[in-house]
Amino acid sequence: MRVGFIGLGSQGAPMAQRIIAAGHPTTLWARREASLEPFAETGAATAATPAELGAASDLVCICVVGDDDVRQVLTGESGVLAGMSAGGVVAVHSTVHPDTCRELAKLASAQGVSLIDAPVSGGGPAAEAGRLLVMVGGDAEVVGRCRPIFDSYADPVVHLGEVGSGQVTKLLNNLLFTANLATAMTTFDLGADLGVDPKRLGEVIAHGTANSFALGRIVDAGMTLDRLAQYAGELLRKDVGLVAALADAAGAAPGVVLDAADATLGIMKHPR
Repeated sequence: MRVGFIGLGSQGAPMAQRIIAAGHPTTLWARREASLEPFAETGAATAATPAELGAASDLVCICVVGDDDVRQVLTGESGVLAGMSAGGVVAVHSTVHPDTCRELAKLASAQGVSLIDAPVSGGGPAAEAGRLLVMVGGDAEVVGRCRPIFDSYADPVVHLGEVGSGQVTKLLNNLLFTANLATAMTTFDLGADLGVDPKRLGEVIAHGTANSFALGRIVDAGMTLDRLAQYAGELLRKDVGLVAALADAAGAAPGVVLDAADATLGIMKHPR
């Protein structure tokens, strides 16, 4: 399977490196020439436009930041869909609104191209280790064709249903993570008020039944959310806002998890 990859950032670059290392013929495109420099000796080809990349690929993986970025690289005048042949597949690894993927899937289908949503979790280190979590929504047969590529950088790969279901699942995961940050942080604050050293409390909870990934991020950051807010606050605000909008549109009550997530955003000074 010939693979095209767009979005060579801190997470996308190691994903592309793993695909290349696994021996899959790979073509890359990036807005900035500097993003391609680490791949100069890998044997990967480069394309002048996303359309050229689409023409050279059976599967195109998209790992750009937001909805507008995904739309631009796929549907622009020189976008991937302008060059991709019928039978091709697009995998959207970005975390975006599920309706964005559903709309783009219809556009792609009109020219015989399949689109699946496949948001990832774990970050650059997990990608480098081949341990990303990939949450996939789309046709089962199409997902099956893509699995050998996904397996080069991911374990596990979970198929969740129709197009959009991967995005919904990723957003719920991020909502709960955001909520857990508030419950952990306020627990440390309460412990300090009750005379327990927050660092020692973190050491204890990390080995107890209340441990969580969110708690570990706070402990690693020195018992504060400041560092996490700096590099992830705006992304978490976006994802919590998307889940809140989905719940509202569905008439679903999000419950206490949204309240806790909003509390985290308040602590981070990134309220939605």
